[in-house]
Amino acid sequence: MGKVSAEQLGSEPIGKLLVKQAVPASIGILVMSLNVLVDSIFVGNWIGSIAIAAINVVLPVSFFIAALGMAIGIGGSSIISRALGAENKERALKTFGNQITLTLLVTVSMVVLGLYYVDSLIPAFGGKGAIFGPAKIYYTIVLYGVPFLALCMMGNTVIRAEGKPKFAMIAMIIPSVGNLFMDYLFIYVLDWGMHGAAWATTIGYLLCLSYIVWFFLSKNSELKLKFHHFGMKGTILKEIGSLGFVTLARQAVTSITYLLMNNILFDLGGEAMVAVYAIIGRMLMFALFPVFGVTQGFLPIAGFNYGARKYNRVRQSINTAIKYAAIMASLVFVGLMVFPGEIASLFLSSRTDLPAKELAVNIFVLEHAPAAMRWVFAATPIIALQLIGAAYFQAVGKAIPALLLTLTRQGFFFIPLVIILPYFLGELGVWISFPIADILATLVTGYYLRKEVRTKLMKV
Repeated sequence: MGKVSAEQLGSEPIGKLLVKQAVPASIGILVMSLNVLVDSIFVGNWIGSIAIAAINVVLPVSFFIAALGMAIGIGGSSIISRALGAENKERALKTFGNQITLTLLVTVSMVVLGLYYVDSLIPAFGGKGAIFGPAKIYYTIVLYGVPFLALCMMGNTVIRAEGKPKFAMIAMIIPSVGNLFMDYLFIYVLDWGMHGAAWATTIGYLLCLSYIVWFFLSKNSELKLKFHHFGMKGTILKEIGSLGFVTLARQAVTSITYLLMNNILFDLGGEAMVAVYAIIGRMLMFALFPVFGVTQGFLPIAGFNYGARKYNRVRQSINTAIKYAAIMASLVFVGLMVFPGEIASLFLSSRTDLPAKELAVNIFVLEHAPAAMRWVFAATPIIALQLIGAAYFQAVGKAIPALLLTLTRQGFFFIPLVIILPYFLGELGVWISFPIADILATLVTGYYLRKEVRTKLMKV
């Protein structure tokens, strides 16, 4: 498989190492994103555009609970990378055991709460009118599988922290392929509608978890847990929490963003406008996969070398990651600017015998989505600096700056903009909030990253 050992993170040339880490991460994210994209295309063509809007309403709730697993994973993996860099394997093992225990406790509790408050949560996130019924069906079934997803998210980051990016890639591919196959079977063949879409997603999560469990039980993993590693230790939990809170806060803000956007857009244009945002949201997940892949590949390299006090390699990894991510972001930008209409049309059924309301929604989406997409992605070429900068502080265990920089774009800039601008500019005010927030957040991140490099990483 061309494995990358933990030791190689501190010795191989940075460019070569980043490619080894980032390419599998990018492929894994691509397949996961394609899964969401094709899933939406299937749902839009086989069930209807209202169904896409319904899934968009559910995503922030299920993703927030899943993000608990990712937060625990990334927080703990930062400790694991630095512990392996400092040759302290017992600390790495104890951290991993604590991650598993904490993920199970937190996510199961959240699922119970999520199911209890189902009738309040769905309308709060924009599931109103014709959207409520299909959203409740999808939400209830998918929520049962969210603890599996949370464990997958957590385990995947640990696999990458071990220096095994190809196994992490496979872990991301398995649920995606499984979900698409189940989509075809449950929605198209068996005609289960929203029930089919939800069960396909949940079974995909279970397949992923099965593979991750196999990886850690096999000889491929260096982290062989014993029973005492699962006992929770306060100092490790505190560090996991402080670093993981960065990821959790980012997802919490993302969920708030969905809540605001779905409600603001519903008021501006009803279900059809929510469907426009649902398509934009899918592209936000899908189109930037190479940039997210570089960011994921960068994390263990920066963390390991920082733990090993190889600051010159940390500087090299920052510069190389920003360069690679910027190139990828620019290519994505060109594609989205040239083909927004063609992209939007993929999500909509071309049948002419649809009900009148469904046809009206489709026409509205095709009229509004292209301009919206161009505005939303207008600042894409510069986001590399923003993402890598925030990721650096997380990788090296600096929780407060990582948290602040992570919240800068959506929390400090985007949310205030999207609340204020639509009052003056209507629909346009919603879409131009995206590039303005990107530009402001990039400027802030660039300032703090440059200051950090000059003051902390100039040691040899």
